[in-house]
Amino acid sequence: MDEVAGAIADPVRRRILEMLKDGRLSAGEVAERFAISRPAVSRHLRVLRQSGLVRAELIGRQRFYTLDPEPFGALITWLAQFGRPSGWEHRLDALETEVYRARRERRPTTGTGSSREEETA
Repeated sequence: MDEVAGAIADPVRRRILEMLKDGRLSAGEVAERFAISRPAVSRHLRVLRQSGLVRAELIGRQRFYTLDPEPFGALITWLAQFGRPSGWEHRLDALETEVYRARRERRPTTGTGSSREEETA
């Protein structure tokens, strides 16, 4: 998880990952999209490869890169603990709270009779 977090800490590497989510690209195609040198792009690709976020395939003299999203799993799981429930999760939590509140209100009181009997007496 630390390698993945370190790899995505750089904005250039995040941009490379975004480009690769749409499909395989050669190192040259990646480099063309940046105003930095090809050796610098190559270093970023190496970091991504070492972290397991991209795979490289050598075809002839060209190296092609593809995204491997699997290493994101541990990081996503870890980050999820900091998120707030949203959508259905939030609504189900609210429903659960209301169910428990309603159960508490319906409990018979301890004593000689129920509160309903006392109201009619």
